[in-house]
Amino acid sequence: MPTIIYPSPIFGPVHSRRLGISLGINLLPADGKVCTFDCIYCECGLNAAHRTRSALPTREQVANALETKLKEMQSTGTTPDVLTFAGNGEPTIHPHFAEIIADTIALRNHYCPNAKVSVLTNATLITRDNVFEALKLVDNNILKLDTVSPEYIKRIDQPTGKYDLAAIIERMKAFNGKAVIQTMFMKGHANGTDVNNTGNEYVEPWIKVVKEIAPREVMIYTIDRETPTAGLEKATHEELDRIVELLKKEDIKASASY
Repeated sequence: MPTIIYPSPIFGPVHSRRLGISLGINLLPADGKVCTFDCIYCECGLNAAHRTRSALPTREQVANALETKLKEMQSTGTTPDVLTFAGNGEPTIHPHFAEIIADTIALRNHYCPNAKVSVLTNATLITRDNVFEALKLVDNNILKLDTVSPEYIKRIDQPTGKYDLAAIIERMKAFNGKAVIQTMFMKGHANGTDVNNTGNEYVEPWIKVVKEIAPREVMIYTIDRETPTAGLEKATHEELDRIVELLKKEDIKASASY
């Protein structure tokens, strides 16, 4: 099954469906995956299949590599729209995540002041104060919330440690509107169970909680590449559009990537 393992600590720039010309920052090793989720749809594959033998890049390595790449892009007249923390797992795992965010903002301000700093996070560690405070500093803290069903999260996102959904939702509310919620919608079957979260059984309680979180924006999306687990299917344009309209009826800004 094809998977994508990203270079580290800098990759791209790539064209993001949601963010534009994105220069990627991967705080995980380049030879595997490290994540607090083990999502059955992850483009990087399942955790057990991609164990890393390398250390995380250091704070200094990240800053030096980012500055080198930004100088190179500047010399060719290319400017990123966004500096995106993503890659082979969960970026907030890095013990110096907060310091790296500070370094990145300083480098952005010097080399490409119009670029945004974005973090794609599964939100598992936002109850840690240092992670929370760092995420408040970036332009786009894009927080995963695939559902508000603990049972569905257990089956589909497969947390690798303790996962307190209620505590995470409360911390999402504490961003006071300065957050983006990102949700994967899909259909099909995996491991003998239905994974369809596009119906009202899942959508209506999710919208209720999203309204309480009151994010700046909601980004919904579906499967874009082959998945490590067989039987998964893309949500249709019509299904995603329906969910976007339901959000807009609640005065929540929303968009869909197909």
